[in-house]
Amino acid sequence: MISQKAKYALRALVALARIGEGQSAMISDIARDQAIPKKFLEQILLELKRAGIVMSRRGRLGGYALLKAPEEITFGEVLRLIDGPIAPLPCLSKIAYQRCKDCADEATCEIRHVFARVTLATREVLDQTTLRDSLASTPVTL
Repeated sequence: MISQKAKYALRALVALARIGEGQSAMISDIARDQAIPKKFLEQILLELKRAGIVMSRRGRLGGYALLKAPEEITFGEVLRLIDGPIAPLPCLSKIAYQRCKDCADEATCEIRHVFARVTLATREVLDQTTLRDSLASTPVTL
C-alpha cells in the first residue's frame, strides 16, 4: 500500500498537471479542491520542490507549478521519492535490499518468486504511467 502522503502528493501533482503547463495554483486552492490538509500539503510540495518536480512563485500570480512536463513525471518516480522503494519484500528492493531474516535460500524461496513477479509488474506500470496518462485514463473496475 502507498502512504497517505504519497497519495496526497500524486493528487496535488495531477491537479497541477490538469491546470496546464506554465500555470500555477495556490496551496490553499489545491488543499481545498483535493481535500488535503494545508499544512501537510505545504510539506509535501516543499519535498517535491527540492526534488525538482515543482517550483514555487511568489506574488499575486504565485503558487506552485510543475517544473517538468506532465509526460515526464511518472507515478513510480513520485512514489519512490515519497515512500521509498517499491517492493513488498526487503529482498526485492533495488535500492534498499536486505536479506529476509527468516529465509534460508533466496534462490529457492517460493514466496520471493511470486512477489518478484508482482514487483516487476507493479514497477512496470508505475514507471510507465505519467501524470499526463492519468488525466486521460479511464477507470478500471476491480
